[in-house]
Amino acid sequence: MTYDSDADAAYVYLQPPTVVEPSGATTLTVSADINLDFDSEGRLVGVEILGASNLHPELLAEIGEAP
Repeated sequence: MTYDSDADAAYVYLQPPTVVEPSGATTLTVSADINLDFDSEGRLVGVEILGASNLHPELLAEIGEAP
């Protein structure tokens, strides 16, 4: 999991980031705050959470910033 405080977005990787090809990824917007990323074979590979600091600020403090 990573967190970007500038964007206030957390990303939960369900596959290592090096396994997912960005050009083959498809994003499904579930709500204004949640996006699901699928690989070219339709497998869920990640979850983006926007406005993440409103959900669980203590957890985000432990994660640290995204590289």
